[in-house]
Amino acid sequence: MTKKVNISTDSGADVQFVSAAVASKLKQHRKQQKLSLDELSRRAGVSKGMLVEIEKCIANPSIAILCKLAAALGVSVADIVNVASAPSAHLIDSKDIPTLWSGPAGGSARLLAGTSGPNMIELWRWQLHPGERFESAGHPPGTFELFHVEQGQLKLTVDNTELIIAEGCSAVARTDMPHCYANEGVDKLVFTMTVAELHQLQTTR
Repeated sequence: MTKKVNISTDSGADVQFVSAAVASKLKQHRKQQKLSLDELSRRAGVSKGMLVEIEKCIANPSIAILCKLAAALGVSVADIVNVASAPSAHLIDSKDIPTLWSGPAGGSARLLAGTSGPNMIELWRWQLHPGERFESAGHPPGTFELFHVEQGQLKLTVDNTELIIAEGCSAVARTDMPHCYANEGVDKLVFTMTVAELHQLQTTR
């Protein structure tokens, strides 16, 4: 069972904004695809009870649950939290950038911007205080993440591979397998991350 983590504990207004966007968008995408709650529950591996609570705007789903729902619906997380780009150019105001994870020591993960799925790209900004870590199950096949550390040192674990990414350095990792970000240093860690989920295009001859 996926552990439930509040979208954000930094701002009640932020939580309310994101929860309302998730509730509305989830219901919209589900109805557009004519999916029942039971069918979406089966596809995403998320309980029907949790889906009902999300759509009623009384539950704060974790990043892991948002990823499962997005994959099941063939959209991006940005589509669900309402920061996906429009067809041409689209400005996302700072107050509309959601915090989707808050760490026990004050760390955070903000989804800065993203394109619509299923082939999607997302831009994230993470802050991890000393001792904080975030663990993630594998994303859909074909998912890669690009990292750049602005401050501190990031310990990135992907399956059985560990990378230490120092300040000013970058890395690329395939993340369709379990992975973890951790700050094992004494200073605050700040890094930006781009997630790219690209599905193979099927062509016929």
